[in-house]
Amino acid sequence: MIARIFGPSLVVTLIAMAIAYLYLGWTGLALCAILGVLEVSLSFDNAVINATILERMSAFWQRMFLTVGVLIAVFGMRLLFPLLIVWVTGNLNPVEALDLAMNPPPEDQTHFADGQPSYETILTDAHPQIAAFGGMFLLLLFLNFVLTERRMTWLTWLERPLATLGKLDQLAVVLAAGALVLAAEYLAPDEIRATVLIAGILGMITYLTVDGLSALFMSDAPEGTEGGDDAGGGEGSDAGERTQSGRAGPTPVTVATGKAGFFLFLYLEVLDASFSFDGVIGAFAITSDPIIIALGLGFIGAMFVRSITIYLVRKGTLGEYRYLEHGAHWAIGALAVILLISIEVEINEVITGLVGVAFIGASLASSIHANRRDARARQDNRVGV
Repeated sequence: MIARIFGPSLVVTLIAMAIAYLYLGWTGLALCAILGVLEVSLSFDNAVINATILERMSAFWQRMFLTVGVLIAVFGMRLLFPLLIVWVTGNLNPVEALDLAMNPPPEDQTHFADGQPSYETILTDAHPQIAAFGGMFLLLLFLNFVLTERRMTWLTWLERPLATLGKLDQLAVVLAAGALVLAAEYLAPDEIRATVLIAGILGMITYLTVDGLSALFMSDAPEGTEGGDDAGGGEGSDAGERTQSGRAGPTPVTVATGKAGFFLFLYLEVLDASFSFDGVIGAFAITSDPIIIALGLGFIGAMFVRSITIYLVRKGTLGEYRYLEHGAHWAIGALAVILLISIEVEINEVITGLVGVAFIGASLASSIHANRRDARARQDNRVGV
């Protein structure tokens, strides 16, 4: 199973690194490898969240995620998205934006001799708007998870009070809107405050629309085909509750097909894009070459993140390690806060990734401890009988 799941990613990695070598020699090969390793090592929380959604999708839509989804991740987010940002914010046509990307100014310079800002500079200047959009999307995802009452909790002392508060209708939207106002007021520079607000509102609208449509089609579908309680992480989501009667293990999940599958796929792609915003911007600390970024972050990083996602689904890891989904959502909450703070304060991507790894690692350790405790309890019961 491991060879079947990770084999395509290894093949794509070898091809990408060969292209990087032909493009820029050993320098290109090294940069491509660094970006690929960075993306994979810092995106495990992304893979966990993807897995909670992907397991609710039919085999067809899972294949779509691994084929069309990869094309969107590689060419859409890692290549075309930065070009689109430069095109729009730099008042350039697409050809000029591509030429600017492929022909940077001399080293250590942010502008050309005629005063034209570089591709990297334009994209970096657009970071506040990007962070506001992605931050609000991820913040709503996190809030809708922690404000929903669940039979099983990880950080019980905190999750249960939050779930009680979550009985207030639309509290997640209220809290997210309040966070956006505070970020725009105290973190965004005066000249882009309105732009940050608009970007954040668009992030909220995107989440509410896609999540709402997914939930609608999932709830209206026939039982056992497209049914389900959630839209891949929305307010009704309880995918993490796979442990019943003290026994860890996956429970059956209804599978989304047709329109429900399409909207879950769309939801998953927007979620994946929100995770990648900071990675695309952070890649410029290593190289500003769009081809190397696409090869490293996209072909290598995105492919391996998808392979890890499929492995988690096929292996039933989310059922075996009961708190893993909780840890991933807390990592999402941390990432959302970091994105909003980064509107004003530059935060290294490694710090962002380590925060996510810390939450995932802690939830994994808690799951292992709980599984061992349950095993001991079952053993004691058998001995007592």
